[in-house]
Amino acid sequence: MRDHIQGEDYELWDIVTDGPLATLKKNAKGVDVPKTRADCTAEGLKKWEKNIKAKKWLVAHEGTSQVKRSRGTLMYSQYENFAMKDGETNQEMYTRFTTLTNELKSLGRIIPEEKRVEKILTRVLPITWESKITSIQ
Repeated sequence: MRDHIQGEDYELWDIVTDGPLATLKKNAKGVDVPKTRADCTAEGLKKWEKNIKAKKWLVAHEGTSQVKRSRGTLMYSQYENFAMKDGETNQEMYTRFTTLTNELKSLGRIIPEEKRVEKILTRVLPITWESKITSIQ
């Protein structure tokens, strides 16, 4: 992985091993706080870009199959315990659900469409939807 990242951009490997390039500023109290995009010079924006590229490489090539398996197990547990949150709209719930199932798919844990539909109809939607659920089924 090191050679591959260094081949892309030698400085990226330094960021991976040493941590992100500093993109901080001092606030009125003298405390380091993250810069906003508006605070950055062209050099600062290049640092942000390099940090993001390094993070992208790490995410794309993150760890061993054991790490991916553990992450998949954790995400599957989140899928099993998925519930609609209080005050959440149907669209918000469905977006969260789709994001979760897409992440599971990227880890090789594909959940068939009929199982996803069954989960939403029988265990996610609130009891007030009971008559609609019965009609759909």
